[in-house]
Amino acid sequence: MDSNFIDYVKLYAKSGNGGAGSVHFRREKFVPKGGPDGGDGGRGGHIILRGNKQMWTLIHLKYRKHIKADNGGNGEGGNRFGVNAEDIILEVPIGTVAKNAETGEHMVEIMEDGEEQILLPGGMGGQGNSHYKTSTNQAPRYAQPGIPGVEAEVILELKILADVGLVGFPNAGKSTLLSTVSAAKPEIADYPFTTLVPNLGVVSYREERSFVMADIPGIIEGAADGRGLGIRFLRHIERNSMLLFMIPTDAKSIKEEYDILLGELQKYNPELLDKQRLLAITKSDMLDEELIEEMKAEVPDVPYLFISSVTNVGIQALKDKIWAMLND
Repeated sequence: MDSNFIDYVKLYAKSGNGGAGSVHFRREKFVPKGGPDGGDGGRGGHIILRGNKQMWTLIHLKYRKHIKADNGGNGEGGNRFGVNAEDIILEVPIGTVAKNAETGEHMVEIMEDGEEQILLPGGMGGQGNSHYKTSTNQAPRYAQPGIPGVEAEVILELKILADVGLVGFPNAGKSTLLSTVSAAKPEIADYPFTTLVPNLGVVSYREERSFVMADIPGIIEGAADGRGLGIRFLRHIERNSMLLFMIPTDAKSIKEEYDILLGELQKYNPELLDKQRLLAITKSDMLDEELIEEMKAEVPDVPYLFISSVTNVGIQALKDKIWAMLND
């Protein structure tokens, strides 16, 4: 397992407090009763998330359990403002979602390279007493305190962004397909759960076009309830434009297996069923024409193709179909 792929971190973060406004009066040799000249406090530091397309994992934040921005400077006499504190910018992969750990409330989401979103705003600085002078109160002895920063336990989750998500039980041939159609080199072996982290591959298409395919670790029955590797991987499917279901020809029943996969997705998030679906029946190099015709009778009501990643049968037709569906 690639222990460098971290798609979930929990951390405590606190933005900076605003600096206090100043209570101060102008005192000069020839101005014995100068008016109020207390300056405003500076803003506390924000905690900001910034998208970085060079990043694929949240591992750099795994051990930063406490993130705390500085407070703004206090205002001073002579209408001098306190300095604004420096913001803390956390770089994250595109596709990162931040949630409040206690309430589950969605906070921010980073969808583009260089995009910046304020996760926790710094407190505003308080106003100095120069703001409070009136005709009836020429010498206000009051200034605002700074507004406190915000603190929260935050969960950062990475949801892989890809055009096509591969959905299937362990050992359905997803990694083999990805290695056939792209330059990705996922670990492949003939036993369940070889893939323990999502693999992304860029699939070249005719005339220098391309799309991104994600091999998401195999689903097992009960994944939506957290069995096996469960929900940890189902969330990566949420961001895919379309889903390519993969079922091997040696499955007990293609329709039954498809229905189980569909059921797991529905339990996890019913909106996943709104995505376009395509079925690839894999390992079809083991079949002759007669067997293929027989099997067509038990294929569910969904667009499908018979393919073999080993002999390349149906691979170009699969790419054509995916491209057509993505650009429909």
